[in-house]
Amino acid sequence: MADQVYRLGDSGAAVRQIVHLLRQLGLLPATTTAAVDDPVYDEDVDRAVRAFQQQRGLIVDGVVGPSTYRRLEEARWRLGDRVLNHRPGQPLAGDDVLALQGRLLELGFKVGRVDGIFGAQTDQGLRDFQRNIGVPADGTCGPATLKALRRLSPIVSGGAPNALRAEERIRAAGPQLAGKVVVLDPVAHDRVAELSADLAALADDAVHDIARRVEGRLVPLGVQAHLTRAGAVPAAGSGGGRRVADRRESATESDRAAFANRVRADLSVTLQVDGSPHPDAGGVSSYFYGVEGHGVWSSAGERFAGLVQREIVARTDLTDLRSHPKTWDILRRTAMPAVRLDLGYATHAPDAARLADPAFRDVVAEAIVVAVQRFYLSPETDTRTGMMTLGQLREALERLDR
Repeated sequence: MADQVYRLGDSGAAVRQIVHLLRQLGLLPATTTAAVDDPVYDEDVDRAVRAFQQQRGLIVDGVVGPSTYRRLEEARWRLGDRVLNHRPGQPLAGDDVLALQGRLLELGFKVGRVDGIFGAQTDQGLRDFQRNIGVPADGTCGPATLKALRRLSPIVSGGAPNALRAEERIRAAGPQLAGKVVVLDPVAHDRVAELSADLAALADDAVHDIARRVEGRLVPLGVQAHLTRAGAVPAAGSGGGRRVADRRESATESDRAAFANRVRADLSVTLQVDGSPHPDAGGVSSYFYGVEGHGVWSSAGERFAGLVQREIVARTDLTDLRSHPKTWDILRRTAMPAVRLDLGYATHAPDAARLADPAFRDVVAEAIVVAVQRFYLSPETDTRTGMMTLGQLREALERLDR
């Protein structure tokens, strides 16, 4: 697939594989018009792709690009179809890994985020399980380990153990922002660029300016802010407390997530401005890692996304498009709570006017920083949404410390 994109009217070997995977998943019956030997990407295939994208928390556009194709490949695996183990640099990913993580978590073993990616934490959780059941702790999920997993069932269920651990980590981090690491990731939205070069320039300027304003408020508080630029990630090992990308080439979501993991960020915030061919579409929305209806989500990411969403809505007149779970790589592959904010629609005239206003950008930046601070506050010390500036919130914290 590489960077190829497939849509209505296409044909060839890749489309044949897409049709095969959709049929394997039960999303495209064998009775559809798509021929078996030489299928065409027709309307039946388009509908099946959209259904899959909806199920998996992807952008629903009926187009199979690298991300959708990779998820189709991952979805075909069931636990037991292949031997699973940790492969640094090229981790296995799939629904079988997701099932393994879920089983281990239910049995009380830590696996990190349940994301379907066999990383180091999943490897450690599997080895701990193997030691407990008396099989070689080699980190390989083979026949003996599978047999034990199927034989054992958790004594208790529910309680969202990962959510409880996340709450404990946040509590242990303390309310002060000094020493915390935040990645700010302003990115131009391709959809805006496709519609208008002028609006794309406005969107790009807005998200970068807001990111700089957020950074300008965080750094005096002792936060180590990492600001990416033009979708490029800072080079590894660059010095200084603030790292800014010097390269102009585009970085993928996986690249940017890997950077956030590399600098051990506490929070990651991606800033975008959306666009639509429908001029009435407008408003602010936030996104966190999760698959709706599958019980897979980042509880901390959901909480942070909700805080930012509510602060922005309370301080501006942007339409509230709410928070939503998604499985985009920038949310799925980050080890820390991560959110993506769509700060209005450049194609919506009222939103575009707001985004061009420096005073509005300042209000949005203040809302984001207040949400960052509130994320680390206990219910006893938290304040009402949209009611305080960052300075007032910090003063209240200082009074509590006395």
